[in-house]
Amino acid sequence: MSIGIYQWTELDSQRQSALLARPAVSQDQSIRDQVEEIVAAVRANGDAALIGYTQQYDGADITSFRVPESELDAACRRLTSEQLSAIDLAINNVRKFHEQQRPAPIAVETMPGVLCERISQPIDSVGLYVPAGTAPLPSAAIMLAVPALLAGCPRVIMCTPPRPDGSADPAVLAAASRAGLTDIYALGGAQAIAAMAYGTASIPKVHKIFGPGNAWVTSAKSIVSSDPFGAAIDMPAGPSEVLVIADAFASAEFVAADLLSQAEHGVDSQAVCVTTDEALAAAVAAEVDTQVLELSRSKTAMAALQHSRIIVTADLDAAIDISNRYAPEHLILQIENARSVVPKIRNAGSVFLGRWTPEAVGDYCSGTNHVLPTYGYAASYSGLGIDQFLRQVTVQELSREGLDSLSAAVISLAGLEGLDAHAAAVSRRLGAKL
Repeated sequence: MSIGIYQWTELDSQRQSALLARPAVSQDQSIRDQVEEIVAAVRANGDAALIGYTQQYDGADITSFRVPESELDAACRRLTSEQLSAIDLAINNVRKFHEQQRPAPIAVETMPGVLCERISQPIDSVGLYVPAGTAPLPSAAIMLAVPALLAGCPRVIMCTPPRPDGSADPAVLAAASRAGLTDIYALGGAQAIAAMAYGTASIPKVHKIFGPGNAWVTSAKSIVSSDPFGAAIDMPAGPSEVLVIADAFASAEFVAADLLSQAEHGVDSQAVCVTTDEALAAAVAAEVDTQVLELSRSKTAMAALQHSRIIVTADLDAAIDISNRYAPEHLILQIENARSVVPKIRNAGSVFLGRWTPEAVGDYCSGTNHVLPTYGYAASYSGLGIDQFLRQVTVQELSREGLDSLSAAVISLAGLEGLDAHAAAVSRRLGAKL
């Protein structure tokens, strides 16, 4: 059996915690040290460093990183009409969902003559990173480009790794260009993150970087985000994961397929099933053993299954408690009347309700965003939305009467803090004859 089954109530608290632990992130100190060298070299030497690292890591001899418009056009021609239609459908659905996320401005008169407002402004310059390693991700280009462009960011650039011939993956280019993005660079890895964070002669500096990546990219994002001269990032990242809550209503075949759809991402991905039905647990394990052999990435999936598990628990409330404790990136509720338990779900990146809602639809084209917090960060971070490409700015305007009504409180509070100039900024105005 490739996936273990565990009885939750038979485990002590220490073993329960161990069961919910993620696999160790492959980001040891040696990776961090090498990434710091890359970031420092790009910061100091700019394009020269990028050329060298691209030759070293991608095997590509590139001196001009920007993808020309002719290559974008050629990329679209290389895809079939069916593939382009799938991309367009995904773009349209993601756009429809994200268009509704624009925050409305707020204007509140907190007291007569005291008007307080909150308005949104797009981030001036953002960088998107789309991986293209063992599995190129045109879906990631869609998920990143659509909200960035809807937010109205004046500058949106994208980096994606080149292939050995120097070209970028055609599906990634087609998805990005059909979403409306044209400022694209064939540049990958930690060097791409550093280039976007600090800028080079050919790569514009950005204020915030978005997108997934391997341990090197993740480490680079962490490094540049801790530097005030670098760039902010979207969220902490870790390996992809799913947790399925299933009861006797669930299909063992479907549950197994959902678990494997995450396991095939990478050897450090994790798939967890929490069920109230022992018979289903056994059936799911058997289905996993059968289905994994049918996958083109079966070796990857089988490696991931070594730290995946099926947990049998007493009732649905206990299953939900386990899920909230785990805080999964993806949560699938294959249970009867799934919608009724949504109010109890506190920690999850994205939730999928019922047997007809596989996690794969969210990965591609239902409309929600698949850039989600992993590794337990769903307890404190949200998935990507248009709001992360915006800054919220507050505005206030007072009349003479409004200032008079607040003056005593401001002067008193300034006195408590020993800030005389704060008090004087009010009292001088009140004493002025204008």
